[in-house]
Amino acid sequence: MKFKEIKNKPVADLNRLLTEKKEALRVFRFGSAGAKTKNVKEGRGVRKDIARIMTELANVHRV
Repeated sequence: MKFKEIKNKPVADLNRLLTEKKEALRVFRFGSAGAKTKNVKEGRGVRKDIARIMTELANVHRV
């Protein structure tokens, strides 16, 4: 997900998206504990998406 896409979303959608991404990261991390994952870069991408969303939320609250 690009930052331009995140910047145009309302705060309610960003909060919902943040919750979904955190859940996806949790499933990825604990689901892969017992089995080998096929896409090992998925976790990195999800973490970066979470950081982008949190950055935009911080910028919105500052203004």
